[in-house]
Amino acid sequence: MTAGIDLGHPQAQAIQSDEDVVRVRQLVRTVAVAARLSLVDQTKLVTAASELARNTLVYGGGGEAEVTTVDNGLRRGVRVVFADDGPGIVDLGLALTDGYTTGGGLGLGLSGARRLVDEFDIVTGPGQGTRITITKWSR
Repeated sequence: MTAGIDLGHPQAQAIQSDEDVVRVRQLVRTVAVAARLSLVDQTKLVTAASELARNTLVYGGGGEAEVTTVDNGLRRGVRVVFADDGPGIVDLGLALTDGYTTGGGLGLGLSGARRLVDEFDIVTGPGQGTRITITKWSR
């Protein structure tokens, strides 16, 4: 147990408010430190998680983030799963294109988050909600 985090068990955080987005950021940072990710990798992971938590709130109507450490036998990492029961993403290919936005932002949310992590998986569809799994591995 490091910094109050049990590395063997997932840590869940509801995402229903702006304050919850902040809590997700803090939880991801705490687990990344405990997993001994470098400062650069911590920052990349926290930035991606922050964007995805905000998307879960704004576009998914709220949901949950689950943060856990993972080990592939060679390296330790941190995996974060974001899940919501929102409307889903109609055109995933378009949503992952740099510059595409439905919210008036820069359109770098999903594509930017994808570039910041080592593994990025998204399952979504109209009326199906969205589940995004990201993983950052130690170097």
